[in-house]
Parts: sequence; structure tokens; C-alpha cells
Amino acid sequence: MTTILVVDDERLIRDLCEKALHDYRVLLAENVEAALRVYEQETVDLVLTDVMMPGESGLELLRKIKKIDPNAAVIIMTGFSEKDVILTALKEGADDFIHKPLNILMLKTAIAKTLTRKSLKEELANLKKMDRFKSNFLSLISHKFRTPITSISLFLQNTKHGVYDMQAAGFSENVAMILDEATYLAHMVDDLLVFSSVMGDSDQLELVPCDLNALITNVLLLVKKNQVASDVEIEYIPSRLPLLQLDQKKISFALQQIIDNAFKFSGTIGHITISLYCDDSRVCVTVSDTGVGMPASELPKVFEKFYQIDPDNTGQVRGFGLGLFYAREFIRLHGGGIAIDSHPGLGTTVTVTLPIQN
Repeated sequence: MTTILVVDDERLIRDLCEKALHDYRVLLAENVEAALRVYEQETVDLVLTDVMMPGESGLELLRKIKKIDPNAAVIIMTGFSEKDVILTALKEGADDFIHKPLNILMLKTAIAKTLTRKSLKEELANLKKMDRFKSNFLSLISHKFRTPITSISLFLQNTKHGVYDMQAAGFSENVAMILDEATYLAHMVDDLLVFSSVMGDSDQLELVPCDLNALITNVLLLVKKNQVASDVEIEYIPSRLPLLQLDQKKISFALQQIIDNAFKFSGTIGHITISLYCDDSRVCVTVSDTGVGMPASELPKVFEKFYQIDPDNTGQVRGFGLGLFYAREFIRLHGGGIAIDSHPGLGTTVTVTLPIQN
């Protein structure tokens, strides 16, 4: 339900607004300080504030809210018609004005119009964000594919023109390297197909009862199948768990990204431990590896779109830097959380928590 925060030092005005706006969820505050506390703790869609209040004015509240969120919707209530007040509020980003004494029809109309404009602005911003995302994604794909394609193309051209002696010992090594490049490309295509299957409906859940132990077992089989040459040992410690209401595809995707990263940064030799435990309210999944780890400065960045850890500075780390971003989004959609603890040379531990539904 749409939430409106009404800010006025007069209790009667607050009560009248609350009754008039019964179609909305209405929160009340008597001054700027109280309003800011509510605004920071609640999801507020629109602020309706008086100008003249003891202490800080409604214009100060407008400035502070716009500083927190430049796209916030704010309507000013005022018993004054001074041009200076109106011009100042407009400069500070007020969306509309309501003159006191309040007319309920005008109040509802102003709120409806402001919420509609806000919705259109958000939709436009999302379209622009999506357009930038597509542009960045295409640029990244081009960069990721260019190096292996160039290597394969040059090898085939040199072979065609007789540059290589096919009987020489070095030729088989070159063939092995090109095979690795082709395998890398195949994995990239597989990754693209996986991402395309989850990105279209990333904010929707199809919940079904799931056995998390069985789900993790299937994810492990899939991840291990994709490892070309790895002697990384896996230790899986299941636990007796209740059935969880999960979107199986999204949680499988999230866990696959986490476990795949554990393999990716463990090199060819290492140890990965996956364990589960639960208490009365949640299930915890921990994935620990003995890989290269990462410094504390990297940890806040790993959930950003397109960000990738590249310990060897090759520029060709497999993947698109979207795995952990979507993993966190999908886990949060379930009401869960994800945390990472890592230290250079000491490996990484990822902890996923999921709520147990009563």
C-alpha cells in the first residue's frame, strides 16, 4: 500500500489528513526531527508537510529529504501565499502546493497527480538504467569474447598458411591451448544462457516446498561437471532441515554462483567445505574455500554489477561479474541474507541465511 507521511505541528490537521487519506497508509509526525526519524525507518512514497512549524520549517524538511532522495515526492501545505515561500520551495524541488484551510478534494487530487508523476519518473529512470545495463553488458561480452576468438582465429589462419610444423612437439601444445580457449568460449555461452533464464523475471518468485540438501547436491553435480581440470576436494556436510518455501530456480542459481566462485578462486588444488545448520527461525548455508582470498577493500564491491576479482590481472576471469549481484538479489527476495568473510591467502567463506516459514 502507498505510504504517505503527514507532517504538521497541529494535531487536528494531522488527524483530518489521516481520515481523508484512508485509501493510503498514513504515518504522522509533529515536527521535522520526528519526520526524519520516520522517513529513515519506513518506506515513504510521499511527504505532505506544513511550512510553518516550531523549530525547523517544512522547507528545511524538504531540503533534508531531497538530500536523502532527490526523487522523493513532497507536497507543501501552507497558509501563506508569499511568492518567496513558493519560489524557494520550487527551487528546493517541491512537487506541489496545498493552501490552508485544506480542501479535501484538492488534497486528494494533488496527491494522486504527484504520485502519478513520481511513478512515471521512476519508470523512465528504470528504462534509462536498463538501457545503460544493456550497453554495459554488450560491451563486456564483446571484451570477454574477443581474446579467445582472436587466439583461435590466428591459430587457424597460421595453420592454413602452413606456418606450423604439425609434426613438431610444440604443435600439440598449441592445439591444447586453443582447445582450452574453445572450452572457455563454451562455458561463456553456457553462462549467458543461465543468466538469460533468470534476468527476465528477476523480481518474481515461484515458491514451492524444497529440500535444501537435495537442491545443493544437484547444484554441486552441475558445478563439478563444468570444472575442466581441477583436483579441488569437496566436503559436503548436510543437515536435517525442514522443507523451505523457495523459488528453486533462483536459489539454485544463487548457490551455483557461490560454489562456482569457490572453485574458480581455489585454483587446481584446494578444499571446499559446504555445511548446513538451522535454528528455530533460519537455515544457514556456509561455503568455505582455501583459495586466494581477497583483501577487505574488495568485499564491499563484490556485489556490484560487472565487478570481478582478478587476482592474476589477466582480464579474462570467466564470467560477467553478475553472479553475486543476482545471487544477493534472489536471496533477499526470499527474506534472507548473504555475507562474505575473506582474507588474502586464507580463502573465503560465504554464509547464506534463509528464513524458515512457520
